[in-house]
Amino acid sequence: MTDIIAAVEIPETAAVAEATRLLRETTSPLIFHHSRRVFLFGSLHARELGLEPDPELLYISAMFHDAGLSVPFSDVEQRFELDGADHARKFLLDRGFPKSAADVVWTAIALHTTPAIPGRMGPETAATNFGVLTDVLGWGLDGLDGGQVEEIVAAHPREQFKKGFLQAFVDGLEHRPDTTYGTVNADVLEHFVPGFRSRTMVERVIEAPWPN
Repeated sequence: MTDIIAAVEIPETAAVAEATRLLRETTSPLIFHHSRRVFLFGSLHARELGLEPDPELLYISAMFHDAGLSVPFSDVEQRFELDGADHARKFLLDRGFPKSAADVVWTAIALHTTPAIPGRMGPETAATNFGVLTDVLGWGLDGLDGGQVEEIVAAHPREQFKKGFLQAFVDGLEHRPDTTYGTVNADVLEHFVPGFRSRTMVERVIEAPWPN
């Protein structure tokens, strides 16, 4: 039976079904429901803006976009966005997807927290970012159909989402604080982790090993 939420059809493919099972098992319910909402909101924004993302690739991007907070993919210290992007790319390549498709998903996930740029890129990258912005910050919420928004939240509840989402960032980043330099992620650690302060670009330039 086709799964349709707020007039958005969940793609019926083996990769989508497997990604759904995997992320349900390896992330918290809060991140799982957030990721599904990102796909749904991103799909609605894409429709309104005349974008045509590949539904399967958009779904994979949405489902893996925060996976790096709880399932570090790399054994090197890197931004959580890269952990999720690397994990999703391997997931696709291991299942026979072309490198071009895996790269689309990698880009969408790697850039999903970057201000301003994703919305000017390909449809999967833009729609993933728009979905994230809507679910986290309420961006564009007033332009969406209220009934559809209610249907999405009913299917994937936002129970104490704000508090839980911020805590997920603290839990996923406080052991690798240097990876937050130059990102919005540093804001979270500065707010919640006593004594943490991200080094500024000015400090890095002044301290660079050049005489002038």
